[in-house]
Amino acid sequence: MTQRLSPGTAAMLAAAPLMWAGNAVVGRLVHTLVPPLTLNFIRWTLAFAILLPLARHVLRADGPVWPHWRRFALLGLLGIGCYNALQYMALQTSTPLNVTLVGSGVPVWMLLVGRLFFGVAVQRRQMGGALLSIAGVLLVLSRGEWSQLLALRLVPGDLYMVLATIAWSFYSWLLVRTREPASIRGDWSAFLLAQMVFGLAWSGVFAAGEWAWAPRHIEWGWPLAAALAFIAIGPAVLAYRWWGVGVQRAGPAVAGFFINLTPLFAAVLSAAFLGEVPHGYHAAAFLLIVGGIVVSSRR
Repeated sequence: MTQRLSPGTAAMLAAAPLMWAGNAVVGRLVHTLVPPLTLNFIRWTLAFAILLPLARHVLRADGPVWPHWRRFALLGLLGIGCYNALQYMALQTSTPLNVTLVGSGVPVWMLLVGRLFFGVAVQRRQMGGALLSIAGVLLVLSRGEWSQLLALRLVPGDLYMVLATIAWSFYSWLLVRTREPASIRGDWSAFLLAQMVFGLAWSGVFAAGEWAWAPRHIEWGWPLAAALAFIAIGPAVLAYRWWGVGVQRAGPAVAGFFINLTPLFAAVLSAAFLGEVPHGYHAAAFLLIVGGIVVSSRR
C-alpha cells in the first residue's frame, strides 16, 4: 500500500536521479582516464564488494539464485553488462545532458518493446505521449536544428545511448513479467546482488574484449579513485536503495515523474563541473519528454 508523499520520501526519490545524473557527469569527466567498458567493470566490482556482506546468503550453493540463473544472467546482461557500458561509451563523444535527455525516451521504447515482444497493447493516449517524447529525443539528436535529421549528423554517443535505452526497456519488462522467490524479491540488496554476480561476468568479458581490440591504458590517481568511489557507492548502491524505498512508499506512478529530474540535475552539474551551458533546445526537449510521459500516464 502506498503512502502520502512525505518530504522524506520526496527527498529519496529526488536523490536517486541526482546520483544518476552525477554518474553521467563523472563518466564524462574520466572518459580520458579509463576505457568505458573497463570503467563499467570496475564500478560493479566495487559495488559487488559493498553489497556482498549484506546479501551473501543468496550466493550459497543452496541459495535461491541458482535455480533461476538463466533469468538473472539475462537481467545482468541487460541492466549491468549492456546499459551501463553503453552509457559510458556514449559519454566518450556525447555530453551528460544529451545522454540523460536521450535516456529520458525510455517510456517510448517501453511501449514499443512491450507491444512487439510481450504482446501488450498500446492505448491511444500512450501513443500520443510517445510521439511527444520522440519529438523531444529527436530535438536533442538534431541539436535543435531539424534539418540536421536529414543529414543524419549524429555523434556515436547518441546512438550508443539509444541502444542503452532499448536494453533498459527489455530489462524493465523482464523485471515485471516473471517473479523470483520472496527471499530475493523482497530484499533489495539480495535482488541486486543476484544480478551483479552475472552482470560482473558479462562486463568482465566486455572489458577483456576492449583491451584485446586495441591498446588501452588507465591513468591511476586520486581523480580516478574518487570517481570510482562515487559511482560505486552513489549511483550503483545508494540510488537503487533510495529509489526502491521511494517507489514502495509513493507508488510507481508518482515515483516515475521524479526520474525526469535526471536531465535537470545533469544540466546543473554539467554547468558546474564541465562548463557545458545548456541550450534552449535542451529545455524544449525536456518539456516535450515530460509532456509525453504525463499524457501517456494519465488515467
